[in-house]
Amino acid sequence: MANRLNKKLSILIMTMIIVVGGLVGCNTESGKNTGKDSKQSEEKLINESDNVESGETRIVTDEFGEVEIPINPKRVAAIYLEDYLKALDVDPIVQWYHPWWGKQDYLNLDAPEFDLTGSMEALIDKNPDLIIVDGGADAEKYEQYSKVAPTYRLPEEILVNPIEITKTIADLLGVSEKADEVVKDYENKINDAKEKLNDSIGNETVAVVRLNIGENVLSLLGINNRFIGTIYHEIGLTPHPLARDMKEFQEVLSEEILPELDADHIIIFPSDGNWESEDNKEAIDSLESSIWQLVPAVQKGNVHIVDRTYWQSGAITANMMKIDDLLKMFVK
Repeated sequence: MANRLNKKLSILIMTMIIVVGGLVGCNTESGKNTGKDSKQSEEKLINESDNVESGETRIVTDEFGEVEIPINPKRVAAIYLEDYLKALDVDPIVQWYHPWWGKQDYLNLDAPEFDLTGSMEALIDKNPDLIIVDGGADAEKYEQYSKVAPTYRLPEEILVNPIEITKTIADLLGVSEKADEVVKDYENKINDAKEKLNDSIGNETVAVVRLNIGENVLSLLGINNRFIGTIYHEIGLTPHPLARDMKEFQEVLSEEILPELDADHIIIFPSDGNWESEDNKEAIDSLESSIWQLVPAVQKGNVHIVDRTYWQSGAITANMMKIDDLLKMFVK
């Protein structure tokens, strides 16, 4: 009886070993690809990180000459160019801030503010491995940034070209494929808007005016203004002759010139804050003047109030938001 029991027990144990062995074998086989993929992904991330940590660099040419930058930089400060980083799915380590104009609220960034009028210490503390600046940085400012980290200043000839800026920044960051996607979406949005706006308002003239807070005066922005020039050059709106013939980026509209602003449509935004800001009340009240009230677009109800934060930027995300505004204004 005991022998028979021992025999049954032995058979049971052997059966369990075979079953468990089979399951382990199956799991090992099915997990081979997963393990391999995981290992490859891990190695890729390590290699990308090592490009910076190991000091791998390359030479690029910016507005002021050649500069040595890291390959695949990870800690990037793009001063007043954060719009492009967001479009490229790259998180900036700081965001531009100015005491008069605030920050670029439309981007909804979580990055700490870098006060453009303050000390470089705030930037040094963030330990960037690459700094990218636009036309706001002259040679002296460029040198200051370069002492913090390798600094690339965008070439002057592309400063009013958001597509070229997108491609340039993407190349610096090693994400050119993402730039191709962004540019394609941007061009499609422009082409669609151009057709709809042409059907809606045709050759009706448009002028973009900024209410300068503090001075209580109006400035007309010209067709070559880097903030709004794209609505004429790319989207195809017809500029009012005063804006079309302007040589400067912007000009103050004196009381003598204001009556000549007979554009079919006027787009207006404040230079600082928003239309509800208490600090802007005096400037906004100045729009009740008899001269402004005699402007044809005002009398016809064709003055369009917009958000300062992205209308005072010519970057690619801001431009797409402007297109959304234009379609709401003019396409019924």
